[in-house]
Amino acid sequence: MSNIRAAFSNGKAFIPFITCGDPDLETTAKVVRAAAANGADLIELGIPFSDPTAEGPVIQGANIRALAANTTTDKVFELVRDLRTDVNIPMVFMTYANVVFSYGAERFMKACKETGIDGIILPDLPFEEKDEFSDVCKEYGIDLISLIAPTSHERIAMIAKDADGFIYIVSSLGVTGTRSEITTDISAIVETVRKYTDTPCAIGFGISTPEQAAAMAGKSDGAIVGSAIIKILEKYGREAAPYVGAYVKSMKDAIMK
Repeated sequence: MSNIRAAFSNGKAFIPFITCGDPDLETTAKVVRAAAANGADLIELGIPFSDPTAEGPVIQGANIRALAANTTTDKVFELVRDLRTDVNIPMVFMTYANVVFSYGAERFMKACKETGIDGIILPDLPFEEKDEFSDVCKEYGIDLISLIAPTSHERIAMIAKDADGFIYIVSSLGVTGTRSEITTDISAIVETVRKYTDTPCAIGFGISTPEQAAAMAGKSDGAIVGSAIIKILEKYGREAAPYVGAYVKSMKDAIMK
């Protein structure tokens, strides 16, 4: 069993997303540790990018702040190396294909393995172009995590059959951000996925409240939250860690009821 699959082995998984370097890497380290201590099962770490096309204004703002703080890919790898001295839960990167290309795909995946990253999510990588990264990911034991959107339709089976780690189900059309309600027929997507794979499914995009997290986790294997956590960071800055920890605990408690 991969480390990522193990994150789903103790009931529903709660997965927070944190942009590295927002407002600085020292704060990111504190926030990751607070999230892990308060029940996060897996953490998505965003490597900042100048053109994050899948992100709404909240996470775009985090990318801008992180880049302004001179956050680089090398510095993010050093952050992960430090976190791995005491954070044992799986961690995955969420970033963009150009970040990996510019770093060098083999060099990037080798650094992932050496520092303790378990997987990578590239929201701008079409499934049909997955082969550009899948071989080097497999070489270094890094799960290349697939996304399924409400518009995937007949492609769901194809994506599910080839999935590694977990499947990221996008709850809504559009970019990331909190939403007052989620109207996509998530149950139908999950039902289709489960015909073709036993790879766990987690739902993200738009989840911000414990009630939403519980509803989405009830239909899948876990819930992913990003924008709501970034808003806490935006509000509290370098003092955000205990507030993020309390938020993570409230969300994890909600999905386990």
